[in-house]
Amino acid sequence: MKFFLTLAILLMIPALAFAQTEQAPIQEKKLKYKDWTYKSIRDNQELNLRELAQDKKLVLVVYFAPWCPNWKHEAPFVQKLYEKYKKDGFEVVGVGEYDTVAAMKSSIDNFKITFPVVFESDSQAAKLKTLHYEYRREAGDTRNWGSPWNIFLEPAALEKKGDVLAKKAYIANGELIEAEAEQFVRQKLGLSAEESKAETANKTIEACDDGKTAEFQKP
Repeated sequence: MKFFLTLAILLMIPALAFAQTEQAPIQEKKLKYKDWTYKSIRDNQELNLRELAQDKKLVLVVYFAPWCPNWKHEAPFVQKLYEKYKKDGFEVVGVGEYDTVAAMKSSIDNFKITFPVVFESDSQAAKLKTLHYEYRREAGDTRNWGSPWNIFLEPAALEKKGDVLAKKAYIANGELIEAEAEQFVRQKLGLSAEESKAETANKTIEACDDGKTAEFQKP
């Protein structure tokens, strides 16, 4: 009896880890991604995405809920990417969702985020009403809250006017895979390949999407 109980527990451990952590590959998807003007979390000033993208080579828009463990796992890596490549034409902007503006500000302060951060919604009740929700459905993201959700935009290919900014883009329906993301950013910035120094150790964190999975998950 003890043998079968032990075996059952050993078989459950990988499944639990699989459900608690999530990453997703960067894939090109068709969607109608619209230009936006949102208010900054820091000073309440309006920020327009098309204007922000001017003179940049690559822009990462990362949507996040501040209470989500998956966002807390990704935030330090995104900040590191920004610091490392902003001089090469890389821009990052965060879009807060599904919590108060005060909670969003606390989150970015905690992670010492220096890239621009705005907000689209300020309560969990807004989930089904956000463009973030619509884009995730277009991109095939089946998670509940979809935090974080990453979209890379190439400014040279963006629409110069009109509501629609891009009709296709590179998207990750979950946490970025660090080695892949860094390689992708370097390629789009026209930089030579660099051996990834990203950590590959497994980390167990609590997922914020009720066990629903992204396209790829950490074992």
